[in-house]
Amino acid sequence: MNVAVLGAGTMGRGIAQVAGMAGHDVTLRDVDDRRVRDGIDAIEVTLSEGIDRGKVDAETASETLERIEGTIDLESAVEDVDLVVEAVPEDLELKADVLSSTEDATPRDAVVASNTSSLPVTELVAALDRPERGIGLHFFNPVHIMSLVEVVVAEQTAAEVVDVAHEFVESIDKVAIEVADSPGFSSSRLGVGLGVEAMRMVEEGVASPRDVDRSMTLGYNHPVGPIELGDVVGLDVRLDILEHLRTELGERFRPPQILKRKVRAGNLGKKTGEGFYRWENGEIVGTVDGPGDRGRTNGTNRADSGGQP
Repeated sequence: MNVAVLGAGTMGRGIAQVAGMAGHDVTLRDVDDRRVRDGIDAIEVTLSEGIDRGKVDAETASETLERIEGTIDLESAVEDVDLVVEAVPEDLELKADVLSSTEDATPRDAVVASNTSSLPVTELVAALDRPERGIGLHFFNPVHIMSLVEVVVAEQTAAEVVDVAHEFVESIDKVAIEVADSPGFSSSRLGVGLGVEAMRMVEEGVASPRDVDRSMTLGYNHPVGPIELGDVVGLDVRLDILEHLRTELGERFRPPQILKRKVRAGNLGKKTGEGFYRWENGEIVGTVDGPGDRGRTNGTNRADSGGQP
């Protein structure tokens, strides 16, 4: 299968990597050469780390990189593809514009997918002249590790497109769950529901971020706690999803003030070095909020949480 991935950021390059590793020919496209180079360089680093850990052999890594081509030319990226996966930032207007801009150059029978965690796929694919070819494919970060892909079926999606989506997910050794297009789908709605209540508990002084997380990792065997997961995903992403779900589903998804304050301050979690936890070199070194936690530096680690997703 020939696959075009539009957007070379964290999700786009992850999708390109797993598709290339599965034997698909991949074109990774972004708006400037630097972003494309950074995306491919990041794939190479991830594969190299996989070799070091014994998870990937050198031959597979080399063949994967050979299958991935980078470009800034949108038309050449999609002109001979079976599947387009849009993976640009989580903005409804931007995603719809990207999808619609691909259509003239894309083969009429190609499947056009949006990687979105919460936006309405029915509205996104409505930007297409052939909306029945559109579908949602919600990947999880980091793509090369996480097993789940949500196949989100829009109102317009044709049955054969759903079949192609399932076949693609199976081909990259992931597990598909099929969901109707509804606010938050399955995973985001459940995940942020748990996450927002965990944040409220920290805000109300019920327990520290560490102890809220341990209640779920040790008490319910979750691989990572809801507060830590929010830091890893990005608190700005969490806030955007909550605001969308609040509009669609009501006040139970109202973002807590503690989350709004952190985002306004630019403390977005792991990617900025501080959220509910303090981070250094990708590891938790302390906590920021909560009774009994201020000033501590021996925060939750992989042994506490069972490993990050």
